Order: sequence, then C-alpha cells, then structure tokens
Amino acid sequence: MDVTIVTVTRPEITANVTRGAARLLVDLGYAPLAEVTLPNGRRADLMAVSRKGELAIIEVKSGIEDYRVDRKWHEYLPYCDRFAFAVAPEFPQHILPEEPGLIVCDGFGGAVLREAPATPLAPARRKALTIGFARMAAMRAMGVAAVRLEA
Repeated sequence: MDVTIVTVTRPEITANVTRGAARLLVDLGYAPLAEVTLPNGRRADLMAVSRKGELAIIEVKSGIEDYRVDRKWHEYLPYCDRFAFAVAPEFPQHILPEEPGLIVCDGFGGAVLREAPATPLAPARRKALTIGFARMAAMRAMGVAAVRLEA
C-alpha cells in the first residue's frame, strides 16, 4: 500500500485561514477586505465593517513561527473597534495572548472561540476610517489599486 503524505505550505495555510475568516465575517454580518494597509503603514490581513459601522481587524497566523516573529498586533488596535487572531484548527492556541478575540478557520469557514472585546473608536477616527474603507472597497471594485487606507 502506497501512502502519500501531503504537506501544506505556509502560504496555503494563510490563504485557507484568510478565506475561512472572511466567510465567517460575512456570516456574522461584516463586509471584509483583505490586505488593508492602515494609516500607520501596517497591513491588516482582514479589515471588516459591520452593519452598525463597527470596524474589526483580523490578524491571520499560519503557525507558531509566524506568531513569534510578528509582534506588531498592538499597532492595529488604534484602527479598529475589535481585534482578533484567526488560526487554523491545529494551531497551538495556548501561545496566543488572552486579550484579543480568537477564531479558528479552515478554507470553508470558521468559529468564534473567544469574542473580540469592544474598544470603541473615537467618532472622528471612526468616520475617517469608515470613509477610507468605503473608498478603498470602491476603488478595488473598479480595478484601481488602492494603496493605503486614508484616515
């Protein structure tokens, strides 16, 4: 009997978790965009706006090494009402901090394991970010490369 071992690459894990997280966000009533460059130059893996105008940022972690070398997640907090990590089912969740939300995803969807705590943005910042998000989404829909979220 031949046994085939399938190795999933880090980019494949990232793509699957991102796709599953985006699908979950849609199911939860959010409209997500991938790879949103924030005003501080950081790039959010997913940013989404809810029906109520709440902004969420989801940071995808493909594995332990990805998490350990990338400690910039605090720099996303000034640009969202809610922040969460998205990981694959096999990710060792115990190494993640307890403060942010936590979702587990595969390529088809996901589940919220820990709700992201709400830290409401100041109204002026929310308005600027929401307008920037809408403009970026519109430009992407028209095929125009939107480089950075304006805020």
